[in-house]
Amino acid sequence: MNNNFDFLVGEWTSKQRRLREVLKGSDEWYEFDGVSRCWSALDGNANIDEVLFPSQGFGGVTLRLYDKATETWSIYWASSRTGLSLPPVTGGFGDDERGVFTAAEEYNGVPITCRYLWLDITATTARWEQAFSIDAGQTWETNWVAEFTRSST
Repeated sequence: MNNNFDFLVGEWTSKQRRLREVLKGSDEWYEFDGVSRCWSALDGNANIDEVLFPSQGFGGVTLRLYDKATETWSIYWASSRTGLSLPPVTGGFGDDERGVFTAAEEYNGVPITCRYLWLDITATTARWEQAFSIDAGQTWETNWVAEFTRSST
């Protein structure tokens, strides 16, 4: 049994920040709110959340699955705008309690490494970041940040 994502179970509000232009050297961000609910399944070896972005007109679902054999998580994201994003990012939590998950994929025809970070996790707050690298992880451009605040358990 693995319970790395139990911290996320419950209901949350979030402040979302997204980079307006990804992989173009932009530093212009836009912000919007999110509301989500998360639950655990399979004795903590699966974790699901649904997030809605009312002002943006879309939402998404995340499915996290733990592989006992490799001791890693696979995280799948599906959006009502773009459908299922593949491949999943994979990884886990280190001794520093930060979650690091990566995947080789493509963005607008450009090969990238995608990274999700979970950090600054407390009982009532958490931070998630998405970043892309075009040089195999030597440098990263963070393009989406979410600051979560628990609204209920």
